[in-house]
Amino acid sequence: MSRPIKIRAVCQKPEITIFGPHNQEEKTFIYLTLEEYETIRLIDYEDLTQEECASFMKVARTTVQRMYNEARIKISDALINGRTLKIKGGNYILCNKSQRSNECNKINCPRFLSKKDRF
Repeated sequence: MSRPIKIRAVCQKPEITIFGPHNQEEKTFIYLTLEEYETIRLIDYEDLTQEECASFMKVARTTVQRMYNEARIKISDALINGRTLKIKGGNYILCNKSQRSNECNKINCPRFLSKKDRF
């Protein structure tokens, strides 16, 4: 029996969730989960280490490394082959908006939403 997937902490959803040519059928889209997006955001945009990213997302560093590598493969496929990239889905919990601050996208993120508020 496999281990249950651990819920990953994510600070915010992206404002834009679809990138690339708009003349493609949805069956050809490449789907990036919100957790994969978050690893790209934290490691590449916020310049955190994989260890810091893992601490923020409340998962093991090896999990972050795997998600980050999968995200990079999907992004490069979209860029090189001209496919549409869509961010959606995953197993995550969002930061509580009422407690969000300028530091929310950093490691010391405030508390997260309760189980009933998960997406």
